[in-house]
Amino acid sequence: MQDGESQLPASPLGLLHPSPPCSVWERRLFQTKITYISGCWGKSSASLCSLHLAPPDMALFFVLGCIFFPLSFTVLCWGLQSHSNLRMERAEAVSVASKLVSSVQAVMASTAGYIVSTSCKHVIDDQHWLSSAYTQFAVPYFIYDIYAMFLCHWHKHQVKGHGGDEGGPRAPGSTWAVARGYLHKEFLMVLHHAVMVLVCFPLSVVWRQGKGDFFLGCLLMAEVSTPFVCLGKILIQYKQQHTLLHKVNGALMLISFLCCRVLLFPYLYWAYGRHAGLPLLAVPLAIPAHINLGAALLLAPQLYWFFLICRGACRLFRPRGSRPPSPCQTQD
Repeated sequence: MQDGESQLPASPLGLLHPSPPCSVWERRLFQTKITYISGCWGKSSASLCSLHLAPPDMALFFVLGCIFFPLSFTVLCWGLQSHSNLRMERAEAVSVASKLVSSVQAVMASTAGYIVSTSCKHVIDDQHWLSSAYTQFAVPYFIYDIYAMFLCHWHKHQVKGHGGDEGGPRAPGSTWAVARGYLHKEFLMVLHHAVMVLVCFPLSVVWRQGKGDFFLGCLLMAEVSTPFVCLGKILIQYKQQHTLLHKVNGALMLISFLCCRVLLFPYLYWAYGRHAGLPLLAVPLAIPAHINLGAALLLAPQLYWFFLICRGACRLFRPRGSRPPSPCQTQD
């Protein structure tokens, strides 16, 4: 340092500010420090960006699902029965609690699906750990929901007085009779849940081999319509068919079901066609036949439920006489 020159202060990173009279070794030292700090920052940024790809312990999510859904149902039933302002009967609490749990599951599934589908830019190869994690977490829900729907049917059967004479105890074979009535009434729903557990879950975890997380995320977003379906059933349970809330909810249910369950499948075909450079109508011929068959089997019940929703909407907005609209037996 020459006389009369003031020394420049050090920077916050501990680097010397470059001054015009800088020697060769000082320049090399400066470049070395810059390279080191840039490398550390790049590694840290890469670690943060790849954090969502780290696969957690999937068995843990399955166990959490086995605990979360039955526990939520039990707590809600207890709260609805014991709350001083509600004091619901057992049958009423079971029905409302089952629909609340279904709505919570739908919100979680839709959120997970949105995160996965928006994170995967490549529709085939991109992966997100949440796709497999939430699949593991949601499998116990379908098993629980079969039991919850049976409880609702059981209590409804009791309220209607289908027990013994004068409301006395039931005959020994009446439980099997209630179970048969439940399977007859909710056959399509029980079949749907069984297929989700026994077929769709193994395929999504094993057969995919980490491919197509984008499509799985889109399928999870089909649950967007479920909260509207559940709210509609609750409003019908409390004889609120002719309120503005029920009509608005019915319109939202119709739109969300059409977009997220019916039009979802053409969108998936279009997304693959855009990726492969194919027109929409050419996609079914370009993919394996078993994929088309699986999509058709998944779409078929959605079309049936959508038909029931449309029929209920017609009765709601164009009522015939004084007959109230019947509840739609739609997807939970």
